[in-house]
Amino acid sequence: MKKMQIPILPMHEKFIQPEYAHEGDAGMDLHNTEPFSLQPGEYKKIQCGFSIAIPSGYFGAIAPRSGLALQTGVTVLNTWGVIDSSYRGEIAVILINLGKEEQSFPAQSRIAQLIILPFRQTDFFLTEKQLEESDRGVDGFGSTGIHIRRKHD
Repeated sequence: MKKMQIPILPMHEKFIQPEYAHEGDAGMDLHNTEPFSLQPGEYKKIQCGFSIAIPSGYFGAIAPRSGLALQTGVTVLNTWGVIDSSYRGEIAVILINLGKEEQSFPAQSRIAQLIILPFRQTDFFLTEKQLEESDRGVDGFGSTGIHIRRKHD
């Protein structure tokens, strides 16, 4: 499959171009340009040092790195972060430390992932009719129950 071509403009001398770690990965690693630290409960906007021009009909989704979250408790605060196709500013990530210890990161650390996804804009319209019935109906949060699987010895 032919890969989509997206122009990227470096904005910082320590910028690292996003890239896939493995063939078939969905997310490209994003890196910070400056060293930073996060105290427990603290969040910051972290610059990635570049801007991009995502084609119309697509958006960039900034997602956490699962290994980083598991090892340090640091994750993306507003997951998903959304990069609209019309945005031309520097890409940044809002990180939060949900762990119990300060976490420090040198410049050029892998801090998040960028996934490029298609989307479809929607037009809502007002109606006075009841919405079409469904099997689920109005049942919401937890309506299907909570099933916790436990490891059996």
